[in-house]
Amino acid sequence: MTKPPAVKRHLPTSPFKARVVPAPKHLAVGDQVTHDMYGLGRVLGVEEGIAALVDFGSTQERILSPYAKMTKL
Repeated sequence: MTKPPAVKRHLPTSPFKARVVPAPKHLAVGDQVTHDMYGLGRVLGVEEGIAALVDFGSTQERILSPYAKMTKL
């Protein structure tokens, strides 16, 4: 399994526009989510802008922001 290429930083002298970073998703306790690796889960706790504690049934995981592999349902 290979890792995706690293995101390149934008140079201030570049003639190209900087890549737009999507805003982090706002999660609340009780929201249902799906994760690429862990599957379906429910949010148990949220540390604003830092992480979310999610119960995936068999395990509880602390998912760091910006929740790249997680989608709110």
